[in-house]
Amino acid sequence: MANAIVTGWRGRALALAVGLLVSVGVAAQAPAADVKAATPPAKAAKATKPAKKPAEAPFKLVLEPKAMDLLKAMSTRLAAARSMTFTATVGYEFPSKLGPPILYTVRYDVTMQRPDKLKILMPGDGPASEFYYDGKAMMAYAPAENLVAVAEAPPTIDAALTQAYRSAAIFFPFTDLLVADPYFALTDGAILAFYIGPSGVVGGVKTEMVAWANKDVFLQIWIGADDKLPRRVRAVYAADPLQLRNELEISNWQLDSAIAADAFTSQKALAAPRIALKAPASAQPSGLKPLVKMAPAKPEAAKPQSKAP
Repeated sequence: MANAIVTGWRGRALALAVGLLVSVGVAAQAPAADVKAATPPAKAAKATKPAKKPAEAPFKLVLEPKAMDLLKAMSTRLAAARSMTFTATVGYEFPSKLGPPILYTVRYDVTMQRPDKLKILMPGDGPASEFYYDGKAMMAYAPAENLVAVAEAPPTIDAALTQAYRSAAIFFPFTDLLVADPYFALTDGAILAFYIGPSGVVGGVKTEMVAWANKDVFLQIWIGADDKLPRRVRAVYAADPLQLRNELEISNWQLDSAIAADAFTSQKALAAPRIALKAPASAQPSGLKPLVKMAPAKPEAAKPQSKAP
């Protein structure tokens, strides 16, 4: 398709260039005598109004059965897993003074065990951080500063993630894949879903592409054709006036594998000085939030942020 677009653009440019050369060449070759001898031109015909183009039918928002079936199959596969590990690489665009956005990347190494265990390690383009939940407490740990925020937590992953979001604005871009009912997150409030087509270049596997939207976000999702696991998600949020793109690549999937009992805590984090688990002054990128219904936290007053150079 890209080649067709380039070829079409070059073809139109070439046609325009040839047309200009021909018209200039004809004018340059016309002798002055011919101009004097030319008969007076006839009166120009009365200009006629161009015919009105028929109005295009408005785009109809639909929930295509094939798209919803793929989302259902993906959700069923995730919900059935008693444990899972995966790597999520997320690219966030941020505005710059130059005009084009700058991309920041974060990697999440995720380990989850239903119904009440979760570990997320976050190296990336910035300070590393770690998140632990063991069914009783949650910890957010900053290794570089050696500081940890600890809070009591409810007994399920869904409730713990909701509490983390409400009390401390902690949000992971794949939250909707970890909850007990991912399909609910992808159907509640949906206004659009359609099948785009197959792809063979994402995650080294064959995938099926689906578009999905609610009033807050438009998603394009690549779902494994055979294993029904999500491989890539691309999001644009309605609340973002710049329409910046957020991309999530998911790899190294392992479902129902054995996980060590001590995987969901950290002795180093437990020994670190403690701070309050609350919302930071800096906000998430515009419009960014999970699909599942979570009341947002009330962060501290944020200072104006300067744009990236």
